[in-house]
Amino acid sequence: MSNLSFIDRYTQIINSNSISAFDEKIDVSNRPIIDLLATWFRDFGFDISIQPVPNTRNKFNLLAKIGSGEGGLLLSGHSDTVPFDEGRWLQDPFKLLQKDDRLYGLGTCDMKGFFAFILEALADVPLEKLQKPLYILATADEETSMAGARFFAQQQLIKPDMAIIGEPTELKPICKHKGHMAHSINIEGKAGHSSDPAKGVNAIEIMYQAIGQLLELKQSIAARYQDPAFSVPEATMNLGHIHGGDGENRICGHCQLNFDLRAVPGLSDDEAIELIDAALAPVQSAFPGRLTRELMYPTAPSFACRDEHGIIDLASAITGFEAVSANYATEGPFINELGCDTLILGPGSIEQAHQPNEFIDLSYVHPTVRILKGLIKQVCC
Repeated sequence: MSNLSFIDRYTQIINSNSISAFDEKIDVSNRPIIDLLATWFRDFGFDISIQPVPNTRNKFNLLAKIGSGEGGLLLSGHSDTVPFDEGRWLQDPFKLLQKDDRLYGLGTCDMKGFFAFILEALADVPLEKLQKPLYILATADEETSMAGARFFAQQQLIKPDMAIIGEPTELKPICKHKGHMAHSINIEGKAGHSSDPAKGVNAIEIMYQAIGQLLELKQSIAARYQDPAFSVPEATMNLGHIHGGDGENRICGHCQLNFDLRAVPGLSDDEAIELIDAALAPVQSAFPGRLTRELMYPTAPSFACRDEHGIIDLASAITGFEAVSANYATEGPFINELGCDTLILGPGSIEQAHQPNEFIDLSYVHPTVRILKGLIKQVCC
C-alpha cells in the first residue's frame, strides 16, 4: 500500500488538470486523474471499473468497490473543475500551495480534493471486516452537463442503501436543493424599413407577447410550487438576457430571450417544460413558425433525500448539524435514481467554489475524516 501523505495526495490531485468546459478549446479529458484515483483505491484493495461516458470529449467515470453483499455506502464526487480566471490567481492554479493553514489550488474545495479525505479515512478503517460494500464514485463533467452522473444513473450498476456526495457544505448535511434549467426563445420576424411596418414582421413585438405569457407563468409557479425549507421558498423564473434588432430605423427581424427556472422539489423538469410550452402556445399559434424554444444545456433537476434508511438522523448525529437545504444544484438527483438515501455533505465552503485563489482550510481534515470513518463503520461494518 502507498505511504503517501494526505498532502502528497492533494498535491497530485490538484496537479492534474481536469477542467470541464463547453468551450472545446479549454475542455480537457479527466482520464489522468481517474487513473490516479484508480491506482490509489486499488492499493487499498478496491475493485476498479472505469467507464467511458457517452457524448463527451474523452471523459470517464470511476467506480471502486470493496466488500460484498447488498446495500452499503456510496461516497461520490466529481473529478472535474471549472475553468480558472486568467490573471486573477496569485499562484499557479495547478500547483498546490499550503499557506496559513489553507490549501490553495483549483479543485481544492470544489471538489476533487474530497477524494484525498476519503483516502485518509480509509487508512484507519478495517476494510477486511466490512459486512456491506463500500463504493467510491468519481464522475465526469459535473461542472457542465453532469454527463457522468446522468450516465451512471442510467447504468444502475449498484444499489447502495446510502450515498454521500462530498460537495463543500461546511460539513452540514444538505437534504434538498433546487433544480436549474435554462431556455432560449428565438423569434424570427421579417426585417424591413421602419417607414413601412406592414412590409415586415417585428420580432420584438412578438417577443413582447411571449414575455407577457412568461411573466404570468412566473407568478403562477411561484404561488403553486413552494417549499418552506428554502430561504427563497418558491420556484423562480428569471428573464436574464434579451437581444433584438440592429437599428432603430429597421423592423426587427430577430429577437432572442434567455431565461432560467429554478424548481423546488415537487416540480419536475418535464412538468416545468410542459408549463413553459403551454404558456407560449398562444403566441406560437398567432405567429406560426416564428417562435421556437430550446434548452440551452441539459437540465439539473431538483433534489430531495429519500431518507428511507435514516440517513438524515445518522448524518446529524455524526456531524452535529441538522440537515438543511441549498439553492445550488448538484449530482444529487441522479445519485437518488440508484434508489438510495442521498445527502450532500463535504468539507469546505461553497463561498470558495468557482473563485480565484480557491482554497480549503486544513481545519476540515480531522472532522471530515472522523465523519467519513463514522459513516463507513455505521453503514458497512
